[in-house]
Amino acid sequence: MMQRILEMEGYRVLTAQDGEAAIETFYGENVPDLMLLDIMMPGIDGFTVCRQIREFSNVPIIVVTAKGSENEKVEGFDAGADDYVAKPFSAKELVARVRAVLRRVQIWDEHPEPSFNLFDLVIDFAKRKAILGDQELDLTSTEFRLLSYMAHKAGMVITPDEILENVWGEGYLGENNILQVNLARLRKKLKDDPKDPKYILTKHGIGYTIPKNS
Repeated sequence: MMQRILEMEGYRVLTAQDGEAAIETFYGENVPDLMLLDIMMPGIDGFTVCRQIREFSNVPIIVVTAKGSENEKVEGFDAGADDYVAKPFSAKELVARVRAVLRRVQIWDEHPEPSFNLFDLVIDFAKRKAILGDQELDLTSTEFRLLSYMAHKAGMVITPDEILENVWGEGYLGENNILQVNLARLRKKLKDDPKDPKYILTKHGIGYTIPKNS
C-alpha cells in the first residue's frame, strides 16, 4: 500500500519483506533519500534495523508505529528515527510526513552557515558535522538540525514549540515528548552532565538555551 501511494506521487520505492532484507537492500543500492520502517516485521524488528542502519548512515528514517503506542514512538526515537507515522494512517498523511522530512533535510542543506564554537564543541554547518574535542559526534539528521538550530539561537531561551516548529515543522506543535527524547539523546552524545550541563541548559517553565560562543 505504501509503495503504491508513494509511487503515485513520483517517488522511486524499494521494498523489503523483513528486517534482514531491509539491511541488505540498503547496502545493495545507492544511498536512499529516506527510509520507511515498520516496527513489527519477521525476524529482526524495526528498532534493531534502525539501530544497525544508524551505525553507518544518517539517512532520514520514519518509523511506522501502532496507533497510540507512545512507547513505540519513544523507542523509535531512541533507536535513531527522525519521525513516525501511526497506524492507521491516510495516504495524505503518509505523503505529508515523507515530504516534510525530505523538505527539512533540503532546507538545512541549502543554507550552510559558518561554524559555531562552544568550549570544546565545534559545529560545522556547511559540512553538517559536530566535533567534541577531537572526536566527531555520530548524530542523526534530526539531532544535527536540533543542535544547529539551538546554536543559531545561542544565548536566547527558546520555547519547546519554537524548537518543534523550526526543527520538525508546524504539524508537531505540542509534541513535547519528541523534543525531550531527542534532547536527552543529544545531551548524552555531548556528554553533558545532567547535574551541571554546559551545552544545553534547561530554563524551567520556559524552554532551553545554548550559551553564546566561549
